[in-house]
Amino acid sequence: MSVKELQDITAELPKGFLRQRWHVYVIILVIVLLVLVLATSIGSVSVPFSTTFSILADKLPFVDITPSWSVNTETIIFDIRLPRVLMAGLVGAALAIAGATYQGLFRNPLADPYLIGVAQGASLGAVIGFLLPVSWNLAGFGLVPLLAFAGALLATTTVYLLARVGKTLPMTTLILAGVALSALLSSIVSYLVISSGESMKAIVFWLMGSFALSDWSEVGVVLPYVAVGVIVIILFGRMLNVMQLDEEQAQQLGVNVERLKIILLAAATLITAASVSFVGTIGFVGIIIPHAVRLVWGSDHRSLLPLAVLIGAIFMILADLIARTVLAPTEIPIGVITAICGAPFFLYLLRRRKKAIF
Repeated sequence: MSVKELQDITAELPKGFLRQRWHVYVIILVIVLLVLVLATSIGSVSVPFSTTFSILADKLPFVDITPSWSVNTETIIFDIRLPRVLMAGLVGAALAIAGATYQGLFRNPLADPYLIGVAQGASLGAVIGFLLPVSWNLAGFGLVPLLAFAGALLATTTVYLLARVGKTLPMTTLILAGVALSALLSSIVSYLVISSGESMKAIVFWLMGSFALSDWSEVGVVLPYVAVGVIVIILFGRMLNVMQLDEEQAQQLGVNVERLKIILLAAATLITAASVSFVGTIGFVGIIIPHAVRLVWGSDHRSLLPLAVLIGAIFMILADLIARTVLAPTEIPIGVITAICGAPFFLYLLRRRKKAIF
């Protein structure tokens, strides 16, 4: 990106910018809500869309709808399906905005949320949780998600400490440290999986991703991480535009580059770690969604980041809906669906627009 292009992007006042985009946000937000209700309606027990909408609306403050549905139907919708759908939306939003953040920071279109070892650290922690001969939980949460979260944070902290040079954090060194540690952790995970015996099936299924066990308690844990991380990242959208220049030019424009790196890396890594700890590693979302948004709405991070959140949520909810209905009662790992659905869609957009992503 040239200096002139950057000046064109950042010249608009934020207020005017929001005026130009508000209708897009409203339309996509309505689509998110419609997809959420639709996905909650569909399952082994089919519930009419209007009934599902009424059940969910009845839970809102100051809304009182006379029930025309059974208690069992309300339990299926509100206690079983809705937490799963919300978790899918949260994870999709988190991975999409984390991918956009990494791509902006590294100025690399292939960067994804797992670039510096989050997935491999979480995988190792989860595998250890499956293999430990104990049944332990903290505040109602099992050993697997707790160790996965700890493994993800430990891996990324190790990469950060290895890559840091004095008070600076070279991006190239960070990527190389992440690749090296990821390779090491992946080999350990492979060895543990091979020697896991009867636990192998459960481990492999977790590694491929699934929302099958999502409940309200897990949504309650993941939501604060994702909400805070998303807000922090969006607030720095203008700074990410400046970071598309080289670091020296960004500093000359008044950006504290090193502080920005730490804040954005911490926010993106934390929401990714919280997401994969409960549902496993889900690939492709952090790459395809930011690129799709760029191809349609442009590269300005002030719009790219919030739109990636909404589109990521839609994509993941629909992918999970496909995963649990296409071969019902058998459930397909969500990672398989994201790859199958994502790759052709991305290639279609790329072919249609025929222009550079960056």
